Amino acid sequence: MHHFDYLDGVLHAEGVSLEKIAAEVGTPTYVYSSATLERHFTVFSEALKPLNAHVFYAVKANGNLGVLMTLARLGAGADTVSEGEIRKALAAGIPASKIVFSGVGKTPAELAFAVDAGIYQVNVESEGELEALSAIAAAKGKRQAAVLRVNPEVGAGGHAKITTGDAANKFGVSFAEAERLYAKAANMPGVSIMGLATHIGSQVTEFSAYREAFLKIRGVVENLQKQGHKVERLDLGGGVGVPYEMSYPYSHGPDTVHAYADMVKEVTAGLDIELGFEPGRVIAGNAGILLTRVLYTNQRADRTFLVVDAGMNDLVRPAMYEAYHEIWPVKQPAADAPRATYDVVGPICESGDTFTTGRDLPVLKQGDLIVFKTAGAYGATMSSTYNQRPLVPEVLVKGPDYAVTRPRQTYEELIGLDRKPGWF
Repeated sequence: MHHFDYLDGVLHAEGVSLEKIAAEVGTPTYVYSSATLERHFTVFSEALKPLNAHVFYAVKANGNLGVLMTLARLGAGADTVSEGEIRKALAAGIPASKIVFSGVGKTPAELAFAVDAGIYQVNVESEGELEALSAIAAAKGKRQAAVLRVNPEVGAGGHAKITTGDAANKFGVSFAEAERLYAKAANMPGVSIMGLATHIGSQVTEFSAYREAFLKIRGVVENLQKQGHKVERLDLGGGVGVPYEMSYPYSHGPDTVHAYADMVKEVTAGLDIELGFEPGRVIAGNAGILLTRVLYTNQRADRTFLVVDAGMNDLVRPAMYEAYHEIWPVKQPAADAPRATYDVVGPICESGDTFTTGRDLPVLKQGDLIVFKTAGAYGATMSSTYNQRPLVPEVLVKGPDYAVTRPRQTYEELIGLDRKPGWF
């Protein structure tokens, strides 16, 4: 579920009017609901509680400090993919003992930072990385806890660009090499190899591929244990999908998460092992919206363009993934309100800056406010300053209050990132 509802004819985030936020913060602006974040994390963690599970929130989905602090206070760990994300998680109050470090391209400097920070584990994704990690940690007189990420050759996800478990994907070591590399890691001076990890994709809503991949990884665990290796941890990644299509009276229960938990219980039954999970989108997706204002309508013979002040630099998912986002007007339309068909576009100087085509919406006019729903994951975190547009603000709501947790970038800040060459 989420906490964006119409109150007295105006769309609110919890107890705060989005008209108020637009007037005081401006548009475009990301708005997040604390209550939704808290509910989604609680539902996910409670469903997995009987499994001796650790929940590491995927910072890449939404790395806003306010969001991370909200989850940290609920006991969340962090799944990170860069030194910057490790630093952000630490700044939010997530202890190093609850941080995992994933990703195929960890630099030596990043690995050294992770070792010095004392993080819970490094998810090693190649033989070269394994060797680099061992050398770095051993030089410091340490043995870094690590797991070996295995590509199960089972891909899934809502788009080809977010499938990670196929044999053609860059992630993890090959299934055929897993046992050899695990044995190698067990004899390296700077690594304490603890187990395995896997991840097959993002926005997965049907769990047969999960079951197939997890059973394959279970087979590797059992083989390693028979060979006398210590295998204490199994990180099953994230990727559980969220609903992007919804109706105005919207209610989404925890059925999907419980079905996922039941499947995990089935495929890990009898294993005496710690499980780890890395949810991101399922926690943050429906906890956020992008608030934007209609600039103009542009009538053509065969279509009407609705031009808004948000662009693909603010929300790139439709341009990059052909992603669907519900569009709701901030003023609640009457049941019999006239409707029109729009191509909703932004101001970026590219035809790709199109959020949707042929979308049936209540009639909208210049100055009206609308929101793109389910924008809490991979929205602000993927934004850019393309076309020299400042980064938009992020707002966190809690009950009747809101706080600007990232202010709108000023033009002085934007230009100030550049440096003039000495010859000028």
